[in-house]
Amino acid sequence: MKIKRNNLTALLITYNEIHNIDAAIATVSFVDEIVVVDSFSTDGTLEAVQKYKNVKLIQHKFINFSDQRNFALQQASNDWVLFIDADERISKDLQREISEAVNNVQAIIAYAFYRKFYFKKSPLKFSGYQTNKAFRLFNKNFVKYSKDKFVHETLNVNGKTTYLSHKLDHYSYINEENYKAKLISYAQLRAKEMYLKKVKPNFYHFYIKPAYRFLSHYIIRLGFLDGKNGYKISKLNAFEVQQRYVELRKLYTKS
Repeated sequence: MKIKRNNLTALLITYNEIHNIDAAIATVSFVDEIVVVDSFSTDGTLEAVQKYKNVKLIQHKFINFSDQRNFALQQASNDWVLFIDADERISKDLQREISEAVNNVQAIIAYAFYRKFYFKKSPLKFSGYQTNKAFRLFNKNFVKYSKDKFVHETLNVNGKTTYLSHKLDHYSYINEENYKAKLISYAQLRAKEMYLKKVKPNFYHFYIKPAYRFLSHYIIRLGFLDGKNGYKISKLNAFEVQQRYVELRKLYTKS
């Protein structure tokens, strides 16, 4: 008897990803369906996606990452979905592993991917990223993103999980200006989370936490072994921690 093959939908949420979108669509070309949920890009991303006849494009107002991802899940025609960010790339080996995992007879509901981070085109082997992993492949009927996480979202999984052996390539750092803008947007969302939890910023938040984040990435997580890139990325991560409390203070000032 022929075993039925599970179809796979790739989901991307985008905003002003003109420099990434073509490569992102190409990296998921092996799936059965591609859905892009765009939050009203203004840089040509929308027009670039429209050139692909095999890509389903939906525009949806961005509230936060969890909300946008949960909305995207509802747009998939298939039970199995592969979520990638526009700056992530899937190797041929990982493509094969994904295809095998989707049709695995074991009762696995979700697969986590270890990610390989790049500073421009140079891999970061340490700096806190050596153990980074995220759920990217799962059966949408048994998962949901936590509504109380606006950024660095958490996937709640009702079932058995495991991880894939090949890494997902993540080209998150193009230049300092681009990365800093991304960190500020993350900080604004984290500030909203903390404001709802009534967290009040103080000296500890503005100075001790950022210093610890830098030391954690650069010393404890061996960022110094990544040389200048490790120093710069550790410093930027400390900046994001401090910035979230700057944004939180703004929210209290406005209230």
